[in-house]
Amino acid sequence: MPNFRGKIALYRIIALVVLILLWWLASRFARANVIPNPYATFLAAGDLIRDGKIFQALRESLEVYLTGLLIATVVAIPAGLIMGGIRTFGRTMEVYANAFMATPRVAFIPLIIVLLGLGFKAKIAVVFLGAVMPILINTYAGVLNADGELVEMAKSAGANKLQIFRRILLPGALPFIVVGLRLGATIGLINTIVAELYTAISGLGGLLAFYGNTFQMARYFVVIITLALVGVTITQLIRLLETRMDRWRYNAAG
Repeated sequence: MPNFRGKIALYRIIALVVLILLWWLASRFARANVIPNPYATFLAAGDLIRDGKIFQALRESLEVYLTGLLIATVVAIPAGLIMGGIRTFGRTMEVYANAFMATPRVAFIPLIIVLLGLGFKAKIAVVFLGAVMPILINTYAGVLNADGELVEMAKSAGANKLQIFRRILLPGALPFIVVGLRLGATIGLINTIVAELYTAISGLGGLLAFYGNTFQMARYFVVIITLALVGVTITQLIRLLETRMDRWRYNAAG
């Protein structure tokens, strides 16, 4: 396992070098005000770090993003478990959940602005709407995917509904919940930028809009790279959570 992890780390470094080379080649053949070269972007990052703009924008965006994602998680996982545990209720609400999932979240922004204004609450609402449905639907699917034969065996052995839910349904749903968290986190990050562009312009979304409109492409790329790093960090944290949940899953089912 250590050798495998070492190989993966090496391959990732090689891939990063290749991407930087491709970026450099693209900057050579494109206009400077369209694709900046890596060195110019590095210098722009230094400027943004020294004046603190990138850190202030990152803090503002993370406050919106993490708050909206946390609320979505707290709402979606119990709702998905209830829908899966109470089949009649789940089948009733499933069509509405799928309809809401298919509706572009941008369509709700004017309504959110009317109800909540242009401030912090409105941004959180946009992130919440983006993250909540993937988590809910995957949690619901995970409970429905439980092993029916195992459930019947537990019933015949005298297990009550709470024991079946805790030792069979919930552990079986954990992989689906993690997938939902990954999707919700990704869409939530996208919606954070959308919220910052459509409401009071601030955070990383505000920097994207400003540097893009003024053709400061090196600084624009710094913001994009920052967003990518945020996405990677959140994904790795969820992967770590998945490892810990797997241990609990096997202990709970044992």
